[in-house]
Amino acid sequence: MKESQKIRLGISVGDINGIGCEVALKTFEDARMLDFCTPVIFASNKTVSQQIKDLGIDIKFNGVRDAEQAIEGKINIVNVWKEVPAITYGEATKEGGEYAIKSLRAAVDALKEDKIDVLVTAPINKNNIQSEDFNFPGHTDFLARELKGESLMFMVTNSLRVGLLTDHIAVKDVAEAITPKLIRDKVMTMEKSLKMDFGIRRPKIALLGINPHSGDNGTIGEEDDKILKPTIKELFNKGVLVYGPYSADSFFGSKNHENFDAILAAYHDQGLIPFKTLSFGKGVNYTAGLDKVRTSPDHGTAYEIAGKGKADESSFKEAVFTAIQVFRNRTEYLELTKNPLQKQKIKRGG
Repeated sequence: MKESQKIRLGISVGDINGIGCEVALKTFEDARMLDFCTPVIFASNKTVSQQIKDLGIDIKFNGVRDAEQAIEGKINIVNVWKEVPAITYGEATKEGGEYAIKSLRAAVDALKEDKIDVLVTAPINKNNIQSEDFNFPGHTDFLARELKGESLMFMVTNSLRVGLLTDHIAVKDVAEAITPKLIRDKVMTMEKSLKMDFGIRRPKIALLGINPHSGDNGTIGEEDDKILKPTIKELFNKGVLVYGPYSADSFFGSKNHENFDAILAAYHDQGLIPFKTLSFGKGVNYTAGLDKVRTSPDHGTAYEIAGKGKADESSFKEAVFTAIQVFRNRTEYLELTKNPLQKQKIKRGG
């Protein structure tokens, strides 16, 4: 990307029967958003036109064959398909899943080829996306395979960041899945992201316990004592500011989370329930640890309001801003760390 160019922000539309197109189009219905980036939506002119008509959105766009043809100052639609898929708002159909994956694959290919700089993904349905050639629980697992690095599901706002040790696995499998290696990998990925993507020089990380009351010294399970505590101590002795394990039931209610730059939860609901309670509508799902930047809103397909024009675009807009800011932070960080003179300045400064 040339310095004079705006960030090219790719968008996969998610399930065409959900609210993905709606929140994306409403975000850029505000023309001021075009001052921050050049949006590139992966779908088709006809599909987007139908959504615009059905939802009464006042917007114009520029159709292109390839993301490289995107024009600054306009909303660009890459024509991924020529046919006209049936849109049945509010229904989880096989066709809805198929076109969600077509959009996602095209967007990720463009991201890998540097035709776009960042990617924002609209919500998919984890059931109707499944097929012989797409067998992933969700976006994060697919992106982890397609892109380079070690992925971390990271829910973020301006004041709260929650990552997950394990994400889309059954609760009964959580304890067995958490190993010293997994903890080390996720903590180091989180620390690197906090430094590189969020500009925090000495991040403090809290790790939540696996069992109630972090096991109560082995009374309610031994995993916290035998796996978490020794690994936390090992990392801390190496200079990583990681603390815990903390009892999850009181950690957020007591506002202890405000003392840390990020929290690493043991499993999906342990982290996402408090996160969404504290920040729903403003939260962003960020896939940290990969060589490319991807964000998404903190909600799902919302079939119950799809096609009614009622969807709130706030979280999608936050996902756009977060992607842009992370890209800028990361670019600056990489420039500073590859310049020996700048490295010396950083060391002298603290």
